[in-house]
Amino acid sequence: MSQNDPAGHDRDERGIEESGPVAGHGGSHATAVAAAHGVRTMFTLSGAHVFPMYDAAEKEDHGISLLDVRHEQTAAFAAEATGKLTRSPGLAVLTAGPGVTNGISAISQASFSGAPMVVLGGRAPAGRWGTGSLQEFDHVPLVESVTVSAETARDTADIADATHRAFTAARSAHRGPAFLDVHMDHFFDQCESVRPGPGSGPTPDRSPDTDAVDRIADLLVGARRPVLVLGSDVWADGAEVAALRCVEALGLPAIPNGMGRGVVPAGHALLVSKARGMAFGMADLVVVVGTPLDFRLGYGVFGGKDGADPATVVHVADSEGQLSRHASPAVATAGDLGRVLDALTQAVQRRSTTPDWSGWARSLREKADATHAADLELFSASADPIHPARIYGELLPRLAEDAVVIGDGGDFVSFAGKFIEPARPGNWLDPGPFGCLGAGLGAAIAARIARPSSQVVLLLGDGAAGFSLIDVDTLVRHDLPVVMVMGNNGAWGLEKGPMQMLYGYDVIADLAPRTRYDEVVRALGGAGEMVTDPAQIGPALDRAFASGVPHLVNIVTDVEAGYPRSTFGV
Repeated sequence: MSQNDPAGHDRDERGIEESGPVAGHGGSHATAVAAAHGVRTMFTLSGAHVFPMYDAAEKEDHGISLLDVRHEQTAAFAAEATGKLTRSPGLAVLTAGPGVTNGISAISQASFSGAPMVVLGGRAPAGRWGTGSLQEFDHVPLVESVTVSAETARDTADIADATHRAFTAARSAHRGPAFLDVHMDHFFDQCESVRPGPGSGPTPDRSPDTDAVDRIADLLVGARRPVLVLGSDVWADGAEVAALRCVEALGLPAIPNGMGRGVVPAGHALLVSKARGMAFGMADLVVVVGTPLDFRLGYGVFGGKDGADPATVVHVADSEGQLSRHASPAVATAGDLGRVLDALTQAVQRRSTTPDWSGWARSLREKADATHAADLELFSASADPIHPARIYGELLPRLAEDAVVIGDGGDFVSFAGKFIEPARPGNWLDPGPFGCLGAGLGAAIAARIARPSSQVVLLLGDGAAGFSLIDVDTLVRHDLPVVMVMGNNGAWGLEKGPMQMLYGYDVIADLAPRTRYDEVVRALGGAGEMVTDPAQIGPALDRAFASGVPHLVNIVTDVEAGYPRSTFGV
């Protein structure tokens, strides 16, 4: 039995197009399914185990371009960033053995960040398995703890369905990385196969729990100092419009984190990120939506400042598995975040008592404004060596509203998190709670492809640059202009300061001072310059934005100007 969809395709009960089996090799079937799930770029580094995927992308009309990198970690980080930016799974195709293991940090980061991506790995031939063929290695046990699904295709006839299963798992709440590997001989073998698309399979019910929503509404109506936290899953779940509607309709002070940044745009009266300490310390109710109650949020413990009582905590997630198991929130509920937020807005508005938090919001805004005023002094600092804040004082007025800003570093990017408030959601990329360095070049590649008309700005620490700067070669070869801004303090700043605080000294925390990373970029075909005078930061940034090529502004900063932090996240 079949039904007709709006596009005019006949589909069976699973949603599979009834065009009948299609002949092709295993790589052709995998590539066709990936294309049906929206993939337009295959990130990879050449490896014989996955040649059939390249053959299909090159010779068949699937609309997928090949993009090759210099290290598999960059391919995987590019796929992860594609998932974050487009909310549709990115694809990394990695050859067997070390090709897959080189991608595991990116897979793990995607797991922690809830980024939809598929890693399709090569695998030594089934016909030789167990005899010691090149790179014979069982990847699945290695990746299954950090993936939403991990399997090996059974044979050539299973490749299309297995690829579809991987993409379906990656894009379903809670999103994350899915892994599939295919034996080399199965990839090369021919068969006929039906190729399922994204409409296949049942859709889980993610309706809001109305009782839970009513309990949250009652808590809100009774609260005097509530705060709403909006995390990455608000963006990933397509709930950014509902979230802003909730904030504005109810007058709720809000603090976004991760890819939730920009949901409440920069300059909004209810955006109180710069008053975070006061908000979390004085709140009597904190509603956390779309992000875990981890070290970034004090493990879910709020209130208690200046004699205030501990705050009541509510946790709302996109799926049951993401709800806190340690913080004992007063209400914990999961569902489609846009529908939950709209239901909550309506439930509060139906109450006979309309809450008025304008005084609380005003006090937080005043604190945020005072913090911003203090920031302005640092933004114009003429200190020599350069204070990292001066870089942001020059960069912020040059960022377009649609700029994609990527952070890859420790202290230098911590300053970015404090100073940069995006104008739009989905325009900020950082490592998330996994804290992995080296993701920046892959993310920059993905951002330039996903947002071809936007500024793409990669903020690099000099330590982070050592992980992946060689992939500037990839930017150059594929004509992907990106502005790279480096805070070069000649140290692992995130470790140097804390070690000094703990022990009174530091070891193995120093890098070579004033390293000419800009010359590395120029040697790879890009452009760059080193800046030591704060007055020259702005003109150097202008040249970078105007260059139309991968361009690094290598700014020497003061190693003593560390980011002030109150926790090591333990």
